[in-house]
Amino acid sequence: MSRLAYVIFGLLFLGLGVVGVMLPLIPTTPFVLLSSICFGKSSGRLHNWFISTRLYKNNIEGIVYKKNLTIKAKVVLLSTITVFMGLSMILMWITSAPLMPQIILGIVWVMHVAYFGFFR
Repeated sequence: MSRLAYVIFGLLFLGLGVVGVMLPLIPTTPFVLLSSICFGKSSGRLHNWFISTRLYKNNIEGIVYKKNLTIKAKVVLLSTITVFMGLSMILMWITSAPLMPQIILGIVWVMHVAYFGFFR
């Protein structure tokens, strides 16, 4: 029963990680890490499949092996974040959204740039 629960939670976290690739406010890495843990506890075959996927290799493999992101990966990551957060900011500005969500989005963007630009 617990192996089935690990598979279900692994798939749930994997789904959230995939959504996080497309939406900048949902973090990808923690969900992919959780799915990796769940798959590792549920089935060796499922875990081996998961670590061979591009999602794992692009988001987690460098963290697992203590490598930094490549310059290309940083540029792609920061460009994607900037485009989607910029579009979100423009939409909030056009629709006259309250100022606080815009400030929070700006802070989140600055934190992403600082972390991935200078520390990863």
